[in-house]
Amino acid sequence: MLEFKRPSGTSRGIMTEKETWFIVLEENGKKGIGECGILRGLSADDRDDYEEKLKWVCQNIHLGETVLWEKLLEFPSIQFGIEMAFLSLKSENPYLLFPSDFTNNSKSIAINGLVWMGEEAFMKEQIEEKLAQGFTCIKLKIGAIDFEKELQLLHFIRSYFSEKQIEIRVDANGAFSLGEALDKIIQLSGFKLHSIEQPIQKNNTDRMAELCKTTPFPIALDEELIGVFSLEKKEALLQKIMPQYIILKPSFVGGFRGTQEWISLAEKYNIGWWITSALESNIGLNAIAQWTFLQNSDMPQGLGTGALYTNNFDCPLEVLNGQLWYNNSENWDSSFLINS
Repeated sequence: MLEFKRPSGTSRGIMTEKETWFIVLEENGKKGIGECGILRGLSADDRDDYEEKLKWVCQNIHLGETVLWEKLLEFPSIQFGIEMAFLSLKSENPYLLFPSDFTNNSKSIAINGLVWMGEEAFMKEQIEEKLAQGFTCIKLKIGAIDFEKELQLLHFIRSYFSEKQIEIRVDANGAFSLGEALDKIIQLSGFKLHSIEQPIQKNNTDRMAELCKTTPFPIALDEELIGVFSLEKKEALLQKIMPQYIILKPSFVGGFRGTQEWISLAEKYNIGWWITSALESNIGLNAIAQWTFLQNSDMPQGLGTGALYTNNFDCPLEVLNGQLWYNNSENWDSSFLINS
């Protein structure tokens, strides 16, 4: 169980901990590790039979990565854990899955600074902290406090920083009602925002399509992608809604293979995309960051969540001036893997 340093709020409530499982493979004295993590109430595989399915995977690990991935279509976080574990086992270093200029510490990944929902003073404190840390892109969770106060916070930022100085993304997590969404989006547009994630609840595809057609600034789909498993349904969803962006969390959409399917479709329809973590530990975040670097996106990614927990794993990932770096002078805390 990963423990948050401080309760973290979204429009769905306050989180104090996050459940995570690890798959550890061993062959000829070598070990590999993969992370399977869900967010209760959000992940498609938040199901009563989740742990039972994990046990089945361990009992059938001989089937291999490809067969297991295909049999785990409705368990995207386990698909991700399986991909990661097999890559880790094959690698010379169990944490070095995709060697690159990122892992040799010569290049970094631009990321957004995440500002959690809370009281106005707390959100203002976070914003000032992110700006002081050198972030040029921040993401605000909105929808949990009074909308007028959220507009005041945006006014506070824009009174000091133009859109050229600070890119602002907002994430409503589906908090707006179908009737009020467009009016609120129009009000938000006055602050020169980059985009708004998931303004209304998923599965209202007709209304979401209307919003994407009429919005004064870009809409990004996030939760809307969860639970869409087949390639045909993925394409049908994008064709119908035609969003400006999609946001991809490998734990939610079937690991690297599932994420790549979404990217290929997005590019087919000229839809932008970026990748974020789903509050994984540093083990999962490390795998996502290494893979993301290879996708050659110049947009800020959502990968700065490694410092959220009191009991995370020490690792080379560090955030400096709004960039994620892989600092090779820092070592992994491998005691977990060694003792597994």
